[in-house]
Formats: sequence, structure tokens, C-alpha cells
Amino acid sequence: MKVAIYSRVIDFDQQGDVQQLFDELARNNIQSVIYYPFFETIRSSFAKTDSVQVFHHSDELDESIDFVISLGGDGTILDTVTLVRNKNIPVLGINFGRLGFLAGIGRKELHTAVRALVNSTYVIDKRSLIHLDSSKTLFNGMPFGLNEFAIHKTDTSPMVKIHTYLNGEFLNTYWADGVIVATPTGSTGYSLSCGGPVVFPESSSFVITPVAPHNLNVRAIVVPDTNIISFEVEGRSDHFICALDSRKEIVEKKIQLAVRRESFTISLVRLNENNFLQTLREKLSWGLDTRN
Repeated sequence: MKVAIYSRVIDFDQQGDVQQLFDELARNNIQSVIYYPFFETIRSSFAKTDSVQVFHHSDELDESIDFVISLGGDGTILDTVTLVRNKNIPVLGINFGRLGFLAGIGRKELHTAVRALVNSTYVIDKRSLIHLDSSKTLFNGMPFGLNEFAIHKTDTSPMVKIHTYLNGEFLNTYWADGVIVATPTGSTGYSLSCGGPVVFPESSSFVITPVAPHNLNVRAIVVPDTNIISFEVEGRSDHFICALDSRKEIVEKKIQLAVRRESFTISLVRLNENNFLQTLREKLSWGLDTRN
């Protein structure tokens, strides 16, 4: 078995857990290749790094890689998606961050996680992505995201008017700071914090959620992900912000934008004991009542 390991950066007090992961992989005869920028930040702190294999970019993740292990929080998982792309390599997220909604395996479960890979006692969740079509190439040729696409006004500009269409038919004009189109996976993220509903991961849908709308009667709406959602943006500023997950670009308001479901999915590895409802209860305190 061969795994690729990706991370942004690891805090000093987390280095012992990273070393434990390397030891567990070696103990189970699992070959690993490490993302080079991450390796450069840790090589002086870890033993036996002389013979470590590294990779630099997505093209080096070929069919020999069985899993990608993401060390960090949910933002690191989103970065990992841009590396895996359409290669269908399952991603195992180990939470070194704060919330860990997507990276649902804790640092104390490293041994259990590695044994699950060895014994195939895990579950693969297929997660849909959102794809951006635009009249100008954006996001370095990676116009897809796991969580959401968003349109925002620039920091100092007044609110914008976002005319929104489903398959060419007018839906609504949002007078707001922005609009979010979230996947089911992203429904528990930014969209949720703006008042959007929680949608189960297997739901074939998008959630359209306005950001700070200037209308009391405008709320989030759930639409089938078979729709193509297009936008026209008006505002006093000549530019606005487009965001895909944690990536953003400033674009001119005359640009043409539309989103649809991506043609490929991302595979997330979870342990058998974990499921979506359990994660909702543990991470977001779903249904928590202190009276009980």
C-alpha cells in the first residue's frame, strides 16, 4: 500500500502525533510520499527523513497512490481536493485543527485509522462538487470546489444586486453583500452561518443562501443540482469577489458566471463508527438540550 501525505503546517505541540503517524505507517509496511513544502517544514524535527519520498504537485499523484492523508482541519481537506482533482483517490482527513467536520478522525485515533486502511474496515463517502463556468479563466484552471461557490462585494463597496437564474429562468435578484451556492457538504459551513439549512451529503442539491440580504422576505432555497445557476452582478464598484471554498479572485462585474454540478466526485474516508448524524451532534451540538 502507498499513501500520499498532505498538510499546510503543523504546530510544535503536534509534531509528536505526526511522528506517530509515520511510525504507524512504517510498522504496517505502508509506503508514504510527502508533499514537499510540508516536508521542508518538518524535516529537521523528525527522525529518518533521508530516504523519504516527496511529491510536488497533483500530476505526481498517479494510480500507485491508494490514499491521500490530509493532516489539518477542514481547510486542509479543501486544499487536498485541488490536489486529488478527478483522480478518484480516497482522502483520509485527520483533524489537527479546531472543528474537524470533514477531517473527522482525531489525532488520538491514528492507530485505529491506519489499521482501518490495512484491514479495509472503513467507509467511502462520495461527495459531489460544484463547478464554475466563466467567460474568463479563473482559479488557475481548477474551477471546482467541495463546499461552495460565493459572490461577494469588495470590502469597501456598497451591497450588490445579483440577478440569479435557474437554467436561464429568472429566480431572484439578491440585494445583499453576496450569495452562496453550497453543495450538500458545504451546507454545514459558510452557508449554515448565513442562515442556510443543513442538507444531507447524499442529497443531490444546491443551497442558494444570500449573505446579509436587504430584504426581510429573502431566505435560503434548496434546488436540484441538475440546474445550471447563472448570475449577473450590478453594483457601484466595477469589481466583486468570486470565491471557491477558501480560494478567491477579484473579477470585473461584466464577467459571465454560471455554476453546475462537477462531473466527478471526491471520495472521503470515514471510520465505520462515524456517520453524518453523529458528526452533527458532536461538532455542531445538533439537538443539544441542556435540560436533559
